[in-house]
Amino acid sequence: MTDILLRAVHVVAVLAVVLVAAYLGRLVARALRQPEVIGEILAGILVVPAVLAVGGASTLAAVLPTDVVSPLKVVGQVGLVLFLVGVAHELRHGGSGLGARAVGWVTAGSFLPALLTGLVMAAWVVWVADPELRGDAPTPALVLMIAVALSVTAVPVLARVLEDRGMVESPAGRLAMAAAVVTDSAAWVLLVVAVGISGGLVVSLVLLVLGVTVTVIGRILLRGRVPMSCAERSPRATAAAVSALALLVAFQFEHWGLTAVFGAFAVGLAIPGGPWAKAVRPVMSSGRLLVPVFFVVAGMGVANAPRGSVPWSAIAIALVLAIVGKIGGGYLGGRLAGRDRRTALTVGVLVNTRGLTEIVVLQAGYSAGLLSVQLFLALVVMALVTTAMTGPLLSLIERRVAPKRVPVPGLPPNRP
Repeated sequence: MTDILLRAVHVVAVLAVVLVAAYLGRLVARALRQPEVIGEILAGILVVPAVLAVGGASTLAAVLPTDVVSPLKVVGQVGLVLFLVGVAHELRHGGSGLGARAVGWVTAGSFLPALLTGLVMAAWVVWVADPELRGDAPTPALVLMIAVALSVTAVPVLARVLEDRGMVESPAGRLAMAAAVVTDSAAWVLLVVAVGISGGLVVSLVLLVLGVTVTVIGRILLRGRVPMSCAERSPRATAAAVSALALLVAFQFEHWGLTAVFGAFAVGLAIPGGPWAKAVRPVMSSGRLLVPVFFVVAGMGVANAPRGSVPWSAIAIALVLAIVGKIGGGYLGGRLAGRDRRTALTVGVLVNTRGLTEIVVLQAGYSAGLLSVQLFLALVVMALVTTAMTGPLLSLIERRVAPKRVPVPGLPPNRP
C-alpha cells in the first residue's frame, strides 16, 4: 500500500513539473511572438534530454522509472484523445462562401505538391540515406508515412495564428483554413492506411469503414431533440459523457490494431455544432492541458537516440522540401484561384504551419514502427521550424510585398 501511494505521489509530482514547464514554455513563446504550442512542444520534448544532460542516465532512471513512465503514457494518451476530439469537431467548419473553384485550387496547391515532395524525401530515405535512418518499416508504409508528414497543416495552430493576427475574416486566412480542413482530413485517412499497411491493411480498411459508420450514425443520433436539449441544458455533464465515449472508442480502435487518433477523430466528427460546441470546448481544454505529458513521452524516444546520430542531412532535406511543397504549392494554388501574389504568398505561408497536428502524426508513425528515432527527430525539427517561421514570414510579407493596386477611374495607372 505504501509503495502504491509513493508511486502515485511520484506521478503527480512529475505531472506538476511537466505542466509548469509547459506554462513557462507558453510564456516564452508568447514573448517571442510565436504560437504558444511551440513553447509547449519544446518544453515537453526537452524535459527528458535536460534531465539526462544534467544528471545522467542514473538521475533519469530515478526521476522517470518504468512504473512512473507507464502512467504518464496513459495520461498523455488521454490528453491527446480529448484534444483531438475538439480538433476534429473544428474540422467540420470550412470555408463557406469562398467559391468551390478558389477552395479547390488552394487545397490542391497546398496538398498535392507537398505529397510529391514527401515522395521525393521518401525516395532519398529508402535508396540513398543510411539504413539506420530508414528503419525496418515496409517500404510502401514508410513512403506513405513520409508523404503524409510533409503534407499536414495544423488546423488548431493555424486558427490561433489567424486569431492572434486578426486574419480570421481575411481572404487569405479563410482560404488557408478551408484548405487546411480538407488537407488534414485527407492526411488522417492516409495515416490510417500507412499504419494499416504495416499491421494488416484489410483489417485497417474494415476499421476505417467502421469508423466512418460510427461518425455518420453518431451525427444522426446526436442531432435528435433530446441529445441537443441535454447538450444545451447540461454542458458539463455532456462534456463528461463525450470524454468517456471518446476514450472508450479511441482505445478500442487502438486495441483492434489502429491508432487511437482515428477513434478520437471519429467521435469528434460525429458531434454536431450548435449547443454541442459548449460541451466540446471543455473536453478540448482538458486535453490541451494534458498534451504536454504526451510530448514528454515523445521526448524520451528522442533522448534514447544513439549519441552522435543527429540526422543533420535529413533535417535539412526535410526543411527544404517541406517549405517548397507548402509555401510554393500554396502560392501556386492561390494564383491559379485568381488571387493576387500577396494573398497567394500569404496562403502559402499559412498552410506551412504544422505545429501540434504534425507531432501527433509523427508520434503515431513512430509508435507504429514506421519511423526510426532519427527520422522522427528530423521531422519533429522540421515541424517546429516551419511553424515558427509563420509569424516572421507574415510580417515580412506585410512590409515587403505590396498589395495589388485597385485602378481609380480618372487617374493614370502608376499614380497613387
